[in-house]
Amino acid sequence: MTIKVVIADDQALVRLGFRVIIDSAPDMQVVGEAPDGAQAVRVARAERADVVLMDIRMPDVDGLAATQQISSDDSLAGIKVLIVTTFEQDEYVFEALRAGASGFLSKAVAPDDLLDAVRLVAAGEALLSPAATRALIGTFLAAPTAPAAGGEDRLRDLTERERQVSALVAEGLSNQEIADRLYISPLTVKTHVNRAILKLGLRDRAQLVVLAYQTGLAHP
Repeated sequence: MTIKVVIADDQALVRLGFRVIIDSAPDMQVVGEAPDGAQAVRVARAERADVVLMDIRMPDVDGLAATQQISSDDSLAGIKVLIVTTFEQDEYVFEALRAGASGFLSKAVAPDDLLDAVRLVAAGEALLSPAATRALIGTFLAAPTAPAAGGEDRLRDLTERERQVSALVAEGLSNQEIADRLYISPLTVKTHVNRAILKLGLRDRAQLVVLAYQTGLAHP
């Protein structure tokens, strides 16, 4: 099955570079481009995209607002947003995750890593494992005082194993790494993650990470 990708960036050369890389993969196809967030939403809807590569800083409707529009629209539930930015300097990445993005990576990403990232989020995973990403999440998700009020209430329906797995997901571990840590199979890990996401009413793994930090289940 071909992964349909929309590229949203206000720089034409950036869009061209990503298009060349993505169209070189036999399992992907660029189905549209957009210079701003509003057009990104329209193109993603019209083309029934699987993944939107979304820049944050764009004119008019920026990437944060566009991500929020996509993630809050039930008719676009199958579309994943992958933020592509200079995240070392971009303080808005956490807001993008909270808005519903499935992850983010640097614009300096290597071509093979970009393709792997698209495949990962298209499969429903979150691109949150690199050490730099974990450090950034820790910076912007760590509350300076206590976890958000009512956090324990949000977690009350989770089993002890689901809490344990969710905390390890928030550390940036892959299913295989969690399986190795807990001496269970990767399929069992995936089942626990999916059940936690369903019970908590979340969109995907990225939002599970956000909630884990906000409720104090995980700590940076």
